[in-house]
Amino acid sequence: MALRIAIPDMVSPSYFPAIAAVELGFFRKEGLEATIELLYPVTKTFEALRDGRLDYAGGAAHAPLYAFPDWDGCKLLCALSQNMYWFLVLRKDLGAKRGELSKVKGLRIGAAPGPADGLKRMLVESGIDPERDVDIAPVPGATGLSFGLAAAKALQEGHIDGFWANGMGAEVAVRGGFGTLVIDARRGDGPQQARRYTFAALVATQKRIEQDRDEVAAVVRAVVAAQSALKADPTLATEAAKPHFPAAELALIAELVRRDAPFYASAISAESVDALNAFARSLGLLSGASRYGEVVEKRFRALTSP
Repeated sequence: MALRIAIPDMVSPSYFPAIAAVELGFFRKEGLEATIELLYPVTKTFEALRDGRLDYAGGAAHAPLYAFPDWDGCKLLCALSQNMYWFLVLRKDLGAKRGELSKVKGLRIGAAPGPADGLKRMLVESGIDPERDVDIAPVPGATGLSFGLAAAKALQEGHIDGFWANGMGAEVAVRGGFGTLVIDARRGDGPQQARRYTFAALVATQKRIEQDRDEVAAVVRAVVAAQSALKADPTLATEAAKPHFPAAELALIAELVRRDAPFYASAISAESVDALNAFARSLGLLSGASRYGEVVEKRFRALTSP
């Protein structure tokens, strides 16, 4: 039976190594059959993993805490990509400049459950009340292929004033001439610590790790191999995306993968875990100071080392 792997947004460059590992045959090279599927939002993705309806899940590294309190019952296996990977895009006619986070005051901002945590924390650290000063809410109807694409469409149609979403949604809005990129947290925009709040990670239950360590190691190797292949040849992304991407976004994915390739590193550092846990505590998702080995499965660290 094929392994079921789910991610919360199919058209996202940051989760793309999971898609590539399946569609470019890296799981088969490890003797495994696997499928990649969409399960939105990320909070539901990890609930499905907890309930045994998935074998592995990819998503924001802090989001498993919605389903596994205090990391009890799950572990991060590897990073799919490094650093917080969402972008703030505002209506072009607002005239916002790069880094002007204060421009969100009084606006309607579309953000999915889970990713919204990063935006809200950035606002708090910038002296902006995310509950009083901004209207942050999911985009109505954004349950299909990609939240980012739904958000870009909603922005174009005037239903929202901006959105906080993945690189594909941001690219569509900017190229379409109706959106302005204001914050790219991954590359240093916003508060100093924002880039380290969270990252894209592959996750398994502790039960699965204990019951089939060899399979889990093979899964990690497949993802690491996919990351390496994409970094060496970003054009491979087009082939991997064909079963999942609409035509317009299919034409963009190789360029976005080329741009994000420096972040396709699988190792999870102690510093990243410390920052992740601090972020989770600030959200009330984590009650204490969890140790590295309580968050990341250390037995596979050698597979992810540079």
